[in-house]
Amino acid sequence: MSALSIAETVVPALGEFPSFAEGDKIKTSTREPVGHYRLPTYLRGKAGVIEKVITTMAVDNEEEAYGRNAGSKGYYYRVAIPMSEIWPDYQGSANDGLRIEIFQNWLERI
Repeated sequence: MSALSIAETVVPALGEFPSFAEGDKIKTSTREPVGHYRLPTYLRGKAGVIEKVITTMAVDNEEEAYGRNAGSKGYYYRVAIPMSEIWPDYQGSANDGLRIEIFQNWLERI
């Protein structure tokens, strides 16, 4: 599904549209925030592919945890990360992977 067709099927909040589309290649951020964060350490800096745009708008969990959310919203994405990306010596099938839903502020386009 293209970014345009996704945007046409999603009702945006505050005029926001998805930053990524199904099939987009991404890399997870490697930043080290202090305190509350929503991406496991072992998945930081890993490459993957967007499998699904989660169409429900949600608040930024990290900002909300500190009471700093002023209505900032964004999308979650189901991301497929190959097991060989997580564990370079992985010897299982090349089709094996981990699926995780990640908030957009942790994703970078590659």
